[in-house]
Amino acid sequence: MEQSIEQTTEVLLCLSPGEAADLKEGINFLRNKKTGKDFILYKSKNRVRACKNVCKHQGGLFIKDIEDLDGRSVRCTKHNWRLDVSTMKYVNPPGSFCQDELVVEMDEENGLLLLELNPPNSWDSEPRSPEHLAFGEVQITYLTHACMDLKLGDKRMVFDPWLTGPAFARGWWLLHEPPSDWLERLCQADLIYISHMHSDHLSYPTLKELAGRRPDIPIYVGNTERPVFWNLNQSGVQLTNINIVPFGIWQQVDKNLRFMILMDGVHPEMDTCIIVEYKGHKILNTVDCTRPNGGRLPEKVALMMSDFAGGASGFPMTFSGGKFTEEWKAQFIKAERKKLLNYKARLVKDLQPRIYCPFAGYFVESHPSDKYIKETNIKNDPNELNNLIKKNSDVVTWTPRPGATLDLSRMLKDPTDSKGIIEPPEGTKIYKDSWDFEPYLNILNAAVGDEIFLHSSWIKEYFTWAGFKDYNLVVRMIETDEDFSPFPGGYDYLVDFLDLSFPKERPSREHPYEEIRSRVDVIRHVVKNGLLWDDLYIGFQTRLQRSPDIYHHLFWNHFQIKLPLTPPNWRSFLMHCG
Repeated sequence: MEQSIEQTTEVLLCLSPGEAADLKEGINFLRNKKTGKDFILYKSKNRVRACKNVCKHQGGLFIKDIEDLDGRSVRCTKHNWRLDVSTMKYVNPPGSFCQDELVVEMDEENGLLLLELNPPNSWDSEPRSPEHLAFGEVQITYLTHACMDLKLGDKRMVFDPWLTGPAFARGWWLLHEPPSDWLERLCQADLIYISHMHSDHLSYPTLKELAGRRPDIPIYVGNTERPVFWNLNQSGVQLTNINIVPFGIWQQVDKNLRFMILMDGVHPEMDTCIIVEYKGHKILNTVDCTRPNGGRLPEKVALMMSDFAGGASGFPMTFSGGKFTEEWKAQFIKAERKKLLNYKARLVKDLQPRIYCPFAGYFVESHPSDKYIKETNIKNDPNELNNLIKKNSDVVTWTPRPGATLDLSRMLKDPTDSKGIIEPPEGTKIYKDSWDFEPYLNILNAAVGDEIFLHSSWIKEYFTWAGFKDYNLVVRMIETDEDFSPFPGGYDYLVDFLDLSFPKERPSREHPYEEIRSRVDVIRHVVKNGLLWDDLYIGFQTRLQRSPDIYHHLFWNHFQIKLPLTPPNWRSFLMHCG
């Protein structure tokens, strides 16, 4: 492996919730009183951009530019260089530099953090010039959702294999029919990259099939705060060659092939993306990252792929009450999808890859009981995004179909080459029209009658294990049937997270309140196995109301990311009950 410095994040400035709320629209000059370092923040509605108050020319300090009537520019006190902080581009001299941006994060209580990734452009270590590629030397075959099969010389690499079964308990199912030889393709891979722990990327049903044939296949994941394979032992899947690699360091596969895993700037505790380089030609896969590598990514790569669809959240479809009318939800979804399309198109325009491919959004809520979600959770059309990209740039786009193969050398030489993209044979089934629900629903249903739930004290046992408390929030949990009506004989209880008590009635003090209705098979499966609540929330297996209408980040972040790594000790619990 090549020696380099592992990529890390450093907190440069912390603003309290009050200080963050006091940021004015436009330019804000701030100083870290402990370090004496100065920063510039530019606020536009709900978006904040930030940089160090240091001119790139000779390190001068920026001050307000009194000639700028729009209030977007600052002026360097040394040589009058001007920086447009709304774009982070220097306008005097024009076309000179872009200012290095800092990562802006909101903390659990709506405070604000400025973070710096070090080193920011770690892929520039040991740079390599692109070499000649023979036709067929690098081929990328789309399998389904976020799964790509890459032929890189005499090596094969696979991204995020979800090729059978559901994701998020029973909420997501594959939209595309994977090629019939998908398992053979996985078994022939030299290495597999799994970007993060969400089950549409880390698919235990898929890996179970693979482990039955090749348990020692090398799998690579980033060194995230919550391990990607945190639940491997509980899953029963026998994989013996999982490799956790540090961020921002090239991993050498052979003399021509290397890869680098990078963290997400918004969710560094769980999300990653990857750069694969073969003979100096880079392939960038940003997967699901909200702000991959804090927004700093290599430009002019040979191929870029990213998510595009939206719809990967229970919000707002699973919410009701107050503003959450069907009309409001439809308008919100329409606006959010448009914003996502524009963001992706802008990102592609800024990075200027030679080829762009939208993927990692091909799922469907196909179970009949989720018909409402399927009809309302409208997703972006990849062709619409590609058309938007083509309007604003010369980037070549590829909307993949299962089994289609892109020949990188041909496409780089001549994007119009008829052999550049080989589509699947005529008559190939593209979209799934049936799903094998029963075996997976049987696994969930097995939890409903588990002995644990004969004892109401499981509630205290579970939430004590979960470890979330000292937070002013009262939650009513209701077990339901398929239609979210109370399940006969099911549990309906309150949890007061201020003191982790379980009162019969809501407390008299002022408190935020949420009501969470959950399908009994999924909530009991999650509780029994100590799983994260993404199965409930992202899997659309809940219906929620809240008063006031506030997102309790600390609560949801804990139950979606920070639960203990080992499940509750139900054996000990039952012994004490007995």
